[in-house]
Formats: sequence, structure tokens, C-alpha cells
Amino acid sequence: MIRYIIKRALMMIPVILAVSFVVYMLMDLAPGDIVTMMAPQDATEVEIEMMREEMGLNGILPERYLRYIGNLLKGDLGISLSMKRPVMEIFLERFPATLKLAFGSIIVAIIISIPLGIAAATHHRTWLDGSSMIAAMIGVSMPAFWLGLLLILLFSLKLGWMPSGGSSGFISIILPAITLGAAQAGNLTRITRSSMLEVIRQDYLRTARAKGVNERNVINKHALKNALIPIITILGSTFGNALGGAVVIETVFAWPGVARLTVTAINTRDMTLATGCIIMFTIFLNLTLLLVDIAYAYADPRIKAQYSK
Repeated sequence: MIRYIIKRALMMIPVILAVSFVVYMLMDLAPGDIVTMMAPQDATEVEIEMMREEMGLNGILPERYLRYIGNLLKGDLGISLSMKRPVMEIFLERFPATLKLAFGSIIVAIIISIPLGIAAATHHRTWLDGSSMIAAMIGVSMPAFWLGLLLILLFSLKLGWMPSGGSSGFISIILPAITLGAAQAGNLTRITRSSMLEVIRQDYLRTARAKGVNERNVINKHALKNALIPIITILGSTFGNALGGAVVIETVFAWPGVARLTVTAINTRDMTLATGCIIMFTIFLNLTLLLVDIAYAYADPRIKAQYSK
């Protein structure tokens, strides 16, 4: 198992390097000179060149990139042009809000999708199955910004039950989490239904029923445990989708997270901040997928046995 974890961890390195190089190159090609923008208006050419050297922005692109990666390994992502603060400090300040929103949406998706998927599978080809699949399709196809605006109009402006934006307390995360979790719930419902349908047709479940085991125990203790393997696998990409979808949700609900910060940085041409946020997002996403793969290996005895030798 340790070999499997090490192998998966090593596979992350080229992915992170490739993404970071592409992002760094694209940001470098963006119009405008960061050093000139940060320098005082009365700065001379010599002072600007000194600033360029201090910031590690002198030299050709590959040289600057390698210097950037070296600083990244030390936890240094540079200084934000717009905020005049270290990028790593700003990222760590905003990231918990995005993480909270992503986890909240996953919890909403699991609460909705697992029971709905099980109900659809156990009542296959009935009105309940059809209704569940229609609800799942609506959740997947509904634009997140449109659903968010509807929820704000109903629960914030009309009924006054929820705040329309911000992050002031637990209640403020409910509407953003529901909005972000709706599409994830639709996908998870279909995966849960398909996985359960495959499992409940197995011979060992027929044997359990023949022995007089209660149907609820057959589903909860035997079928669901084996059906969880593909669900665990899809949770990794679901979490990634939640982080990606946070860009729209954080904008609609004025949520103070990293996704909204990155968009603001791009709009204000703060390329140092935008590059740092995107690269840190990439690293965190890869770590999340690594944890999901480890959980999958523990859930599936075949993978665990294969890498425990």
C-alpha cells in the first residue's frame, strides 16, 4: 500500500509542473509589465531594473520559471501587485472560505444523491425511479448562476430567511452550498443508481434474501457497501468540479473565496496573484485526487492486495 501511495504521489509532480508552466507562460504573455506597474511613477530605468532583479523577473522565460518554482518550494509566490502583500499570505487567508463552500456543496450533494439513487435503484422502472432521474437531469442541466439568483430572490429578497451574500455565520453558506451542490447531486444520483442496480442483481444478495435477511439490511449492509466503490471514485472529480464551479457561485453570492479573488486578480491584471492562486489550486486538487485514490484502494480489496505485496 505504501508503494501505491508513493507511486501516485510521484505521478503528481509532472502534472503540477506542466500546469504551472502553462499558467506561468500565459500570464507572462499577458500585456503589460508588472515591474513597471509596481514601480513608483518617478522611478528611473536603473531602479526599475533593480526591482526586476529583486522580483526574479529578469532573464529568459525558462530561467524565470525555474526561479519561480524554486521560490514556490520555499513558500514564496511573490508580492501581489494590487494588495502589496505576499501572495501566499492572501491565498491562505481566502482559501478556507472556498474550502468551506466546496465541502458544504459536497455534503449537500451526498445528502440528496445517495438516498435518491438508492430509492431509484430499489424501485427500478417505477414512477419513483423516473422522477429521481428527471430531478437529477434538472440538477445537472440547470445553470448555477440562474439557480443562485432564484434562491436569492426567493429566500433572501422575498422571504427574508437567508442573507443574499457574504460569509457572516453558518446560515450564509446554505444558499451557496445548495446552488453549487445541485449539479453535483444530479451526477452522484445517476452514479449511485447505476452502481446499486449492478450490485443488487448479484447472486450473493439473492442468497441473503433467500436466508430471510431483512430487505433494509440487504441494501444497507451488503449492497451499499459494494456500490460505494465507484461513488468514492467519482467524489474526487466531484470535489474538483465544486472548486471549479466556485468561481460563479462566489461571484453571485459575494463569497470571499480564492476563486473570486483569482477572477478579480485577472481583471485588475495582477498576474502575480492570479498565477499563484491557480498553481496553489492545482496542487490542492492533485492532493485531493491522491486522497480519493487512497480511499478507493482501501475500499476495493483487489487494489489493496495488489499493492500490499
